[in-house]
Amino acid sequence: MDTTYTSQPPLTAPVTPEPGSDTSTADQAKEKAQEAAGQAKQKAGSQLRSQVDQRSTEAGQRVSGIASDVRSVSEQLREQGKDQPAKLADQAADRAEQLGGYLKENDAERILGDLEDFGRRQPWVVIGGGIALGLVASRFLKASSSRRYEQRSTVPPRPTAQLAPTTPATTAAPTPPAPYDTVS
Repeated sequence: MDTTYTSQPPLTAPVTPEPGSDTSTADQAKEKAQEAAGQAKQKAGSQLRSQVDQRSTEAGQRVSGIASDVRSVSEQLREQGKDQPAKLADQAADRAEQLGGYLKENDAERILGDLEDFGRRQPWVVIGGGIALGLVASRFLKASSSRRYEQRSTVPPRPTAQLAPTTPATTAAPTPPAPYDTVS
């Protein structure tokens, strides 16, 4: 069995960069970290834009489909002689078509910029929308958790190992307890 021992290098004083040197190792590490953070931020931003582009196009197509359905409802209402509700349905369909076209035609930069501008112009609307969204989400979570609880309580318990029934060979009378010893 070979055992090799290594000696520790002699202790030396820390090396300090000369006053005329360009950058120290710490500065280089800092620059690399900043560069990596900048690249990560740029990559996340491009992924966000890509997702917004894709989702907004899909949402625009769905909204346009809904607008078409609302137009059909409007026509049916007109056939039934209900002009006022038909007019309201037409207006809703027009708005939906405008929204669908906006979502399909504009890129992520434009949509995000418009959302930021709206948030700056109407901060209370954004705050109210956030509160409403939070309330809806909490109600949804509460409802789903109560359903899960009910499902758990209605599930039959798991079968446990049952012992084989025993048949007593003889039934004997129980033995009385032993009397206590008393010292007198």
